Amino acid sequence: MGGRLVDLSHEVEHGLVTYPGLPAPVISDFLTREASEGHYAPSTTFHIARIDMVANTGTYVDSPFHRHAAGADLAGLPLERLAHLDGVLIDARGRAGRAVDADALEGRQLRGKAVLVCTGWDRHWQTPRYADGHPFLPRRTVERLVAAEPALVGIDSLNIDDTTDPERPAHSLLLGAGIPVAEHLCHLDTLPLIGFRFHCVPAKFRGVGTFPVRAYAVVD
Repeated sequence: MGGRLVDLSHEVEHGLVTYPGLPAPVISDFLTREASEGHYAPSTTFHIARIDMVANTGTYVDSPFHRHAAGADLAGLPLERLAHLDGVLIDARGRAGRAVDADALEGRQLRGKAVLVCTGWDRHWQTPRYADGHPFLPRRTVERLVAAEPALVGIDSLNIDDTTDPERPAHSLLLGAGIPVAEHLCHLDTLPLIGFRFHCVPAKFRGVGTFPVRAYAVVD
């Protein structure tokens, strides 16, 4: 394949709190190795885990169905929106305030690209600070993104929207335009501004709008 692989996903474990107010995953044994011993040849054992969790856990992708009832669900998302995408990094770590201003997009070629917004907020993952005053994309920035027609937009923050805004313009406009959203990314600061491919494919569920992904980049 060539290129350096960069993992952009948080680990998911029992008890992980991704978003305040949502339950943490419960990971347990469905079949233990000891219980499997009687079913197979000596020394041949298997383990099957059981996982009870909400779909918004860890690093995940939102499909249009997450926000819009008539939008494409996970099974309806084309791979062309999720895999082997030419990537563009928007370095917003030097922003003034919480909002990522539309000027950060100035002069960048975004059409058909995975646009990843690096805020540096992933450094607060699994601390109380992560949910307190997180960076987000305001309406004016999202409107410019929608006009630029990217394949996908991602961010390394708690939410792409300001969670105090009940209209949720980023989700509403991006998903309304058929543009998937990746949230809770990490290590975006290790990527170049251009010259990488982005992948974040969820399981192919019908009737589900969001699911965890193993997001990663291949740097040329």
